[in-house]
Amino acid sequence: MNATSNSDARSTSTDTASSRADLLEQLKAHLEPPLLTEVSGKFAAYENELQYAKLKIQLLEEKLRLQRIAKYGPGSEKLSNLQLELLELEPGVSNTEVAAESEREALPSSSEEKKKRRKHPGRQTLPADLARVERVIGCTPEQCVCGGCGGETKVIGYDVSEVLDVKPAEYFVQVTKREKRACKTCEEQGVAMAPLPVRIIDKSLVSDRIIIDTIVSKYADHNPLYRQSVIFLRDAGINISRATMCGWVMTVGEMLAPVVGAMRRQLLAGSYIQADETTVDVQMHDRSGKNHQAYLWQYSTPGGATIFDFRMSFSFLGFEFRRVLSFKGKWRPQYTPRLKKRTALLGKLKEIFRRYVSQPVELVITLINPILRGWVNYFAVGDSGRSFSLVKDWVEKKVRRHLMRAQKRKGFGWKRWSKRWLYEDLKLFNNYRVKRDGPLPKVVPAR
Repeated sequence: MNATSNSDARSTSTDTASSRADLLEQLKAHLEPPLLTEVSGKFAAYENELQYAKLKIQLLEEKLRLQRIAKYGPGSEKLSNLQLELLELEPGVSNTEVAAESEREALPSSSEEKKKRRKHPGRQTLPADLARVERVIGCTPEQCVCGGCGGETKVIGYDVSEVLDVKPAEYFVQVTKREKRACKTCEEQGVAMAPLPVRIIDKSLVSDRIIIDTIVSKYADHNPLYRQSVIFLRDAGINISRATMCGWVMTVGEMLAPVVGAMRRQLLAGSYIQADETTVDVQMHDRSGKNHQAYLWQYSTPGGATIFDFRMSFSFLGFEFRRVLSFKGKWRPQYTPRLKKRTALLGKLKEIFRRYVSQPVELVITLINPILRGWVNYFAVGDSGRSFSLVKDWVEKKVRRHLMRAQKRKGFGWKRWSKRWLYEDLKLFNNYRVKRDGPLPKVVPAR
């Protein structure tokens, strides 16, 4: 270490002497002798002070290094000054860690590192199910004549290469002619005309294929309607407004409502649901200048279907929650159910019991369970079992009354069908952990 410091000092002094001589030569050429003598004296004094400061810094660095070596043990002698400085920043370092750091090999420089080149996977093959369109490129007339004897050359093979190509979209007008027939001898029979095929939108200017492509491009390719409107104007020369295309989307959405309903019922029939809401700003027509905060809910189950539900208020599974202002000045959901929501629930259940009054009770319970599914979770979140007890007791009474009517008996059948039989045998509420009042009696129902 001392030899290295001495060599560095000698090289520094040599460089300083050469730079000083060059500076003095420049000063002699530009300054007068009295002024040059004064500047040279000050320059020599400053140079001595700088040399003293460098020697003092070097001495202090050596003392600091010796203190760190004494602190971290003999194993730290192999560490450089930068490594010792990093050890000072650590909250606690043991002698074992210092010894392990000293035995570690020095990191190679960036110039010595050899980058491992990954082997090229080769040219990608095109799918075999795509149609192949062959194009044969013939040789030039000069290549068809042998350069040696002048005779005609023969085709001995082809060099085959494949590239992916596409046919641009071609718009055309489809003219539909419906045949009209009539009997010349029986004019009173009138004219018979072929029926029109069923279309998504009757009397629409575009075909069903255009509407379907628009929906797929919007939701699968994330291509907004205003861009598709510009594409129609550019490629087909027809101006279709965004309002018209929004009408297409709304019509298709209404046609797919039964499919979404079936997916929703399948989702609610399970025992596990994942839900997530996203706030959406909606422009209102009240001219207040502020947007209304709506919610886009996503319901899904692992490995199952995913449905989306747009609500203007904070509602879970279609049931609204009230928002109240907390003492901290923040809005939070109030889980206590509204009376009108409970009335709406009873209205849905009454409609099912009225419409299927002559159907088996198993079918009725299958229809009311998905409706009660969301409400059971709704009341369970708010710990409002007392509020739901009214609905639960009413459903039990209606199911027993339905069974009595099926057997053409009068009354409600309180003793004939127990709660245990309703919940476990008929699967009322489908074991959704509804709070029951007290233990259930073990009574065998009368058949």
